[in-house]
Amino acid sequence: MQVPAVMCAVSLISETVGTLPAKLFDRQTRQALTEHPAYALMHGEANEWTSAEALRTALTADALLNDKGGFAVVVRNGAGEPMELHRVPPSSVSVLAEPDGEPFYTVATDRGPVRYGFRDVVHVQSFGGRAPITLAKNAIALAAAFESHIGKVFANGAQPGGIITSPKRLDEVAKQNLKTAWTDTHSGPKAGGVALLDEGMLYQAVTMTLTDAQFAENRLEQIREIARAFRTPPTMLFELSRGTWSNTEEMARQFLQVTLQPWLRSWEWSYSRCLLTPDERRDVYAEFVIDDLLSTSHAARAAAYGQYRSMGAMTANEVRGGLNLPPLAGGDVLENPYTTTGAKPDPASEEAPNE
Repeated sequence: MQVPAVMCAVSLISETVGTLPAKLFDRQTRQALTEHPAYALMHGEANEWTSAEALRTALTADALLNDKGGFAVVVRNGAGEPMELHRVPPSSVSVLAEPDGEPFYTVATDRGPVRYGFRDVVHVQSFGGRAPITLAKNAIALAAAFESHIGKVFANGAQPGGIITSPKRLDEVAKQNLKTAWTDTHSGPKAGGVALLDEGMLYQAVTMTLTDAQFAENRLEQIREIARAFRTPPTMLFELSRGTWSNTEEMARQFLQVTLQPWLRSWEWSYSRCLLTPDERRDVYAEFVIDDLLSTSHAARAAAYGQYRSMGAMTANEVRGGLNLPPLAGGDVLENPYTTTGAKPDPASEEAPNE
């Protein structure tokens, strides 16, 4: 995590998964089931001291940094309903399996190991059961070596901006006078002026060598390599050497589809497995609301809502709900606001035809 690219990737993925709202929906009506006991654990508070957002962030970070993954134990009441979710450190959890393959967990506590069934532990894990930092340890180590090397170069070495050569030997007093005069004449606000040299002296600027340029490119390549390990677009790690306005926007969509979707699906199944009974899962499902990630700008979002309203796919109150605005009276009618004027019909058109 002391490698900035790794820190950025871990925080980006885990915090984005944490901040996206997770809700329970009815499969038939598509309505959010806010009264279900699991809804508060997913959308509000995991327990009295941890929000649902903070728990998802912590467990996703655990899964990115630990091969075992992230774990939270479900605390139930006497009726078996889920009441709280408690994070447990991955180091205290052992993942085991019955002879038939059914998984179970043992958690080390002050009272000794405690066994939990697979329905009582929320478990999220990286692809293949291996954390990205484990699989990419060599790339991360090389990035850390680059950081250490450049630090030593600046700590122990010095490279001048230019060199003045003289055809004759100067004593120490003359060298010091020349240095003082040059600094007074060409430093600070006077930089960039015309230099006048006596006694046949020449000035040669020190430029970046091919080795220096290669070193800088290698550092950028390690950021890209770490981005590959976390399946994150390089621009999301602020490696913008090849970023443009158009491809940065496209990479943001790729971040949702390629990077986040597997994590969101893993969380949805973990929530369903632990917080819903098998019978409930037939009628209820957990899902993340990703509208904010799909909206690239206020103008694009407004245009999308306008199209949904005009085609009769959303009511005015549904649009207001998406904007976190309170509902309005009469806002639940599915009508096209661009063709409905609200004008009263012409009385002459309502008269019965002549017989």
